[in-house]
Amino acid sequence: MLSLTQHRAARLEALQAEDGWLNLTDRVDLNPGPQSAGTAPDNQIQLSTGPAHLGAIDPTTETLTPPNQAPIPFLPTPSGYPQLRHQTLLLELHTADGTPALRVRDLTLPRQATLHYFPTNEALILRARWQALPTPIQQSIDQKGGAPTTVNLTHTAHFTHDDHTITLLATHWKDGKPMFVIRDQTSGIESYPASRFLIGEDASDTEITLDFNRAFTPPCGFTDFAICPLPPRENILPFRVEAGERLTP
Repeated sequence: MLSLTQHRAARLEALQAEDGWLNLTDRVDLNPGPQSAGTAPDNQIQLSTGPAHLGAIDPTTETLTPPNQAPIPFLPTPSGYPQLRHQTLLLELHTADGTPALRVRDLTLPRQATLHYFPTNEALILRARWQALPTPIQQSIDQKGGAPTTVNLTHTAHFTHDDHTITLLATHWKDGKPMFVIRDQTSGIESYPASRFLIGEDASDTEITLDFNRAFTPPCGFTDFAICPLPPRENILPFRVEAGERLTP
């Protein structure tokens, strides 16, 4: 596991990357087949930046066909979403709940951010009980910027803090690790209102580390063009999590 300093450096590097969350200008749902895209009003997909007529985007073949040119393929990436760099834009085909969408990033925009943190809180580095559910459960959760979605629950984490016995639901997985979408008594005051994300670390068959100093603001805290899951009722904590990312110094 990375040290806390390394974790925060990697977090900032990813946020400020070309395909991070700071230069996203558009997110548009796509229909099957080719659709014209560009800033001109006669396009089927009207973008806020880029050329007047970018070309035809086809999510089925994962190609862009610029005017009077041959199709250019989107290429696979480690994130799992095909991308294409064209002129000053980074285009990405993103699928949420089975619906393909086009993400557009403007590579000319500045990508600088300053992240703020609560002081490191050793009391909020917890070794929790990690329990596999007898049978996976399908559960609907709400999303900021999108429609409700269904997640597959396979594990729960159990711990006690400030005389509260907590069961957290691992609603998502990131790079093979469970991710918890949480809200606490700092939310909307000192930390991002909708939620924060927390990745579980060093999981065994029965235990997992929850280091709330690594809790971080979701993409929706940086752009209106992201869709972010909201916490299930179980993950709304009845105490202050004075650890991890916060809104201001």
